[in-house]
Amino acid sequence: MAAHHVDSEQAAIFFCGSTERPREIICRTGETPPAETTHTSRCGLHKFTKIIQLLRKHYGEPEAPPARGAFELVVWENAVYLLPDKRRLEVFQSLRDQVGLDAAAIDAAPDEMLLPIAIRGGMRPEMRVFRWRQIARITLQQFDGNLESILEWPYARARTALKQFPNIGDPGAEKILLLCGMANGLPLESNGLRVLSRIGWGRAQKSYGATYRSVQDDLKPELPVHVESLKQAHLLLRLHGKQTCKEKMPLCHHCPVAMDCSYAESTASALMAGRAPIPRRAKVLPI
Repeated sequence: MAAHHVDSEQAAIFFCGSTERPREIICRTGETPPAETTHTSRCGLHKFTKIIQLLRKHYGEPEAPPARGAFELVVWENAVYLLPDKRRLEVFQSLRDQVGLDAAAIDAAPDEMLLPIAIRGGMRPEMRVFRWRQIARITLQQFDGNLESILEWPYARARTALKQFPNIGDPGAEKILLLCGMANGLPLESNGLRVLSRIGWGRAQKSYGATYRSVQDDLKPELPVHVESLKQAHLLLRLHGKQTCKEKMPLCHHCPVAMDCSYAESTASALMAGRAPIPRRAKVLPI
């Protein structure tokens, strides 16, 4: 493949996503950006706080799921399989409107009512109906129909209780508790984990769980203490991972945090060295 000959200043500005230069990251032709040696930004903020502020400025206030309470959030997590949030919302609202979002109503609903809704949720709709019934029966039999009671329990016990439900592991249980107002650190789903790992927290491991723990351990000293701040951070990181920091073909040239991101820096360096193609549907900005 022929190398792309790109002026190094142009490449740097391209990957920072702006012609502004709040940091002189590459202000002279031929120089490479300095690596971050700490997680403290040059304006004195913890790097994590700065990242979240930049994401909030770029995306605005993030929207939380419409599910309210632990039971609805468990159902929300099981509403669809590998489909976008818009379809998840459609299925969830159909359950609310046509069946009722409580354990007794779902348990009593006939398959003829649940299956057409489940079909809108993607592959294996029969399994989805089974899981909805499983969620309802666990709630009725083990929590007297009131899963919200776990929110009065100690955090570790509440997390263990949620892991009894289908498709809810540690990250999912921690996310549900966070959205219900209980937090012990920052829960991450795959999009948020990818964003933070690329920026430079933690170390990539062979297993998802090991990478998850590595990023969380690295983040711990920088996390805010207020639950609402943690909730906003979780939602913004997820949104950024879905819209910009995608698993394949991340849009580094549109990224509001590219100047603080190890991945974007290495991609820019590869572009300047002629080892990487310019992403499609993008153009190098003039100086």
